[in-house]
Order: sequence, then structure tokens, then C-alpha cells
Amino acid sequence: MKSINFRILIFTAAAAVSAAGCGNKDLEAFNKLEKDRFLVKIEKARVQDIEEYIALVGSVKAMDEAVLYPRVAGKLLRNLLTEGDQVKKDQAVALIERDEPGVQYEPAPVPSTLNGVVGRVYQDSGASVTPQTPIALVVTQGQVRVVVDVPERYVGKVRAGQAARIKVDAFPDTVFRGKVYRVSPVVDSRTRSAAIEILAENADGRLKSGMFTEVRLVVGARAGAVAVPSSAIQEDEGRLYVFVPLNDTASRREVRTGITNGDYTQIASGLKSGEDLITFGLYGLKDGSKIKTADKE
Repeated sequence: MKSINFRILIFTAAAAVSAAGCGNKDLEAFNKLEKDRFLVKIEKARVQDIEEYIALVGSVKAMDEAVLYPRVAGKLLRNLLTEGDQVKKDQAVALIERDEPGVQYEPAPVPSTLNGVVGRVYQDSGASVTPQTPIALVVTQGQVRVVVDVPERYVGKVRAGQAARIKVDAFPDTVFRGKVYRVSPVVDSRTRSAAIEILAENADGRLKSGMFTEVRLVVGARAGAVAVPSSAIQEDEGRLYVFVPLNDTASRREVRTGITNGDYTQIASGLKSGEDLITFGLYGLKDGSKIKTADKE
């Protein structure tokens, strides 16, 4: 038992010596590094088209919707149409058998008030109905409305005719395009937002009433703008600046920005297309700091 413990002790001591040797090598390499030099990445300011947008969520609604009700009380004799069927205005979607003992009537039709598609059938044959009982929902979906709420702080940037990009979970790889066509004239005091409606073409019927949507509302666009990664722009007491490399040091340069899409920001002045700027390694960097380039484009 003592022999085993002795061997373990020898092994532990040897491992400690080996680790110390490796540690000394690492420490020696670390000591050779310049402690005040920052490892940075450099990119060039580029000319590109840039759009500023607001990200919103909402829902799809048919351009027109109508819930159909019977004109008389009785029993539903039968549904003449079902979900997905095309229907014309004044065409009957169901027949009602009047429920009056001793009197025989012709079945009363429930006519559509729209040209469109039957979206839902609410009742089965034999159901008792009254003039307050919904029979069917008819929708017009050649065009659809996408309804979203815009926070109060962005209301001033929204106007009719603005472009919008629409995505739905059912078609994640498809971007549907629309335009703002209605902006509420009031702001809801409870939610501090204003409702807007976006009109989108829907000839193939893929956008369906009730779908959840993600919307990017384009509120500004610049073609051929000088743009840089937004993360490269720093702020100090309200002044915006970037760092540019100058003789292996970081040089602070003030800039004026334009529109942004979150990832990239337009540089309106202070930096020209093709100029280098530091985009990585900015933490703790100051004007005049020594730098070493990790990757230069």
C-alpha cells in the first residue's frame, strides 16, 4: 500500500513539474506581448443601397368580409356551398326551412352580399336558426389587408404609399410586398400606438385572413450611400465617431450619420467610400491606442 502511495506521489510531482514547465513557456510568450496594443479588425466603408425600416407584427384580414344571416327562423335545410367555394353576390349559400306548423313555405335562401369565397360555414343541416344565427362567412381575398399597430414615436415616419415587406410562418422563404394605404388619424391612449393597414396583392390566395405576420415598413431609403457596420459607430456625449487606422494606431474621427437598418448605417459626412475603419476590438480603444490588425479587407 505504501509502495502504491509512493508511486502516486512521484507521478503527481512529475505532472506538477511538467505543468509548471508549460506554464512558464506560456507566461514567457505572454510577457513578450505588448500589453497596450489592441487586436482589431479593419474593413472599408462601402457604397451600397440602404433602407431604414420599422419591424412590426400584425395579422391578415380579407379586403372585405361579410357574415351571412338568415332572414327567417327555422331549420337549416342544407348548405349549398362549403369552405373554399366561389360565390357571387345574391347567390344562395344555404336554404332555410321555415318552422311554422300548418303552413308550408318554399325554402328560404340565405344570399351572399359579396362576390368572393366562402371562408367558413357555421351550421350543419338540421340546426335551428334565427335571424341572429350566423350561417356563413364570405371573404374577398384577391387583395388583403395587413393590420399592424405603429408605436407613437414612429407615427411621424408613416404615410400612405410606403413600401412594406410581409412574411408569414406558412411561407417562411417568401416575402410578400405591399403598400400602406390607410393610417389611423388617432393614437390609442391605452397602447400609445396608431393602427395602419397595408394593402397586398393576393391573386394566388396564399395570404389568408387571420394569419400572423411580420412586417418591415420601409420609412427611408438611400441609393448609393456610404455605409458602415452600425456596431463600428461609437458615441460620446452625443457626438458620433469611428476609429480609423493611422500608422499602427487608432485615430478617432467624428462622423454624421443618416438612415440605418440596424446592421448598417449611412455615413453622411466624415468618412468616404473606400476608407478603412476599425470594426472589431473597439472595447477600451482610445484615440492614439496602438493596434495590431487581425484581418484587413
